[in-house]
Parts: sequence; structure tokens; C-alpha cells
Amino acid sequence: MKSFWVVSLSLWVGFFTVQCQAKIKEAFTVQKVAPGLYFHLGNHELPNRTNHGAIANIGFVVGKQCVAVLDSGGNREQGRLLKEAIEKITDVPICYVINSHVHPDHIFGNRSFKENGVQFIGHKNLARALQARAIFYTQRAVEQLGINLTLQDIVLPDIAVTDSLTLDLGGRILAITAHGSAHTDNDLSVLDENSQTLWLSDLLFVEHLPVVDGSLKGWLKELKGLSRLQVKRVVPGHGPVLVNWRAALQRQESYLSLLLREVRAMIKEGKFIEQAIAEVGQNAAGQWALFDVFHKKNITFVFAELEWED
Repeated sequence: MKSFWVVSLSLWVGFFTVQCQAKIKEAFTVQKVAPGLYFHLGNHELPNRTNHGAIANIGFVVGKQCVAVLDSGGNREQGRLLKEAIEKITDVPICYVINSHVHPDHIFGNRSFKENGVQFIGHKNLARALQARAIFYTQRAVEQLGINLTLQDIVLPDIAVTDSLTLDLGGRILAITAHGSAHTDNDLSVLDENSQTLWLSDLLFVEHLPVVDGSLKGWLKELKGLSRLQVKRVVPGHGPVLVNWRAALQRQESYLSLLLREVRAMIKEGKFIEQAIAEVGQNAAGQWALFDVFHKKNITFVFAELEWED
């Protein structure tokens, strides 16, 4: 009887895996942003057992000698599909996988690219962040995402970016910048100099509510610096590619500034975090996707950051 249940469970897991792969493959397409620069548009959804964490924008840049992957996806299957898309477009080998930050929807495709000749690039803080979250990520993957992960899926960077790094893909230069604590404490941006396209990943959210997991004040500081850049287009971590990207940057800054003002005011008035969660930023409801999911979490994070400021 025991063997019957073991076999039944194995068959169910196998069927479920095939169904997952079919759904991910059906939804996977890449768009050309500029000559040699491609991206896959994610959906404004919570990572769950239906989308298996495949919700973020991911992409790649093709040079004459190398391809650089810009985030690998939310699961191993999406990473494999991204790799297949690259191989259909070019025979140029994949040399680099650039991880923009620690969040699973951007990095869980890494293992599909782990082979000889491929180097993984991340912020100087990324390895520490991955090691700190590795057990939590792997333990919750089945429950939250419907996928099996092991510690082998947590791929640490081979190259750590402290301030900046220049990659020559062969007639194509990528300028990588390590940012101060903002969306997370391990954010990278990537400028493709040929097309003047800035890959901001989750330093910019479009339509999707920004999520604070680093420093609110640090993020606002980074946004001011980014707003001075002269680039043709921006690729956010969530939402469409933008030419009129400064408007989106200003919209995000307005929301984050609202959090700063209202939470700081409540702390000065001696109010408690529960009051802040109930009252702060309610006029922004309805303006962002996933507001109800992330806004209260943002307030909780920001309250803790501002409570001890001088």
C-alpha cells in the first residue's frame, strides 16, 4: 500500500512539473528593444504556484564576441527558455549573467546558465544577501512557487561590483553601476552604451507599486542621481520599456516621498506603527498594481528605518 502512494505521488509531481513547464513556455516571448538588445516583459502578479515566480522583466545584450544575460528569471525553466531564445537569435556565446539584485524573480533562472565560460556578476553585497536568504528561499519554494529548489540553485557571483565595471562584449560596451542601499542593498544598473538603454531593473517600478527592501532614504537619493542621466530609454524591473522614463521616475519618487513625509510625521507625533499602517498613503490606493499587497509592508519597513533617525 505504501508503494502505491509513493508511485502516485511521483506521478502527480511529474504531471505537475510538465504542466508548469508548459505554462511557462507558452507565456515566454522576447522583444527587440534596440539592435542586439532583447527583453521579456513580466506580469504584474505576486509570485505564486501558477506563475512559479516568473514575473519580472529579464533580457540579454548581444555583442560580437559575447552575450550578457540581464537577470535570468524566476525559475530554472524560465532560465532555460531564455537561454533557448538567445540561441535562436545568435550563435555568439553567453559569457556573463548579470544579476541586478537578490530577489528570486530575477535570479532563480541562474542555474540554467551555469556552465564553463559563463561568469556571474553581482553587487558586492549580493553574495552575502544570497547566503543569508538561501535556506529560506529554498525551503519556501515548493510552498510559494510550486518548484523544487536546492542550494545549488543559489548561484553566487564570480565577479563582485564595488563601484562600477565595464564589460566589452565585442563592439558593445556595458557600464555596470553598483548603487547604494535603495530597493535592496545590492542593486545594480546596466547601461548599454551602443543603444543608450539603461537597464534599471527594480530601481524603477512602472505601474507595479515600488517595494522597499533596502533603504527608503537611500532609494530617493539614488533616484535623484538617476534623473540626471542622459539616456534614450529605460528598462524597469516591472512594467514596459520607456522612452519617457523621467515621468515614471518622478511618479515613483512621489510615492516614496509620500511615505517619507507621512511616516516621519507620525513618528514625531508619537504615533505607533499600527496607526501608520492604517493611515499613511491611502490617497495612493488605486494608482498602483498590487498596492494592497505591498503598501502596508512598505510602511512597516519605512517605520523601522525612520524610527531611529537623528
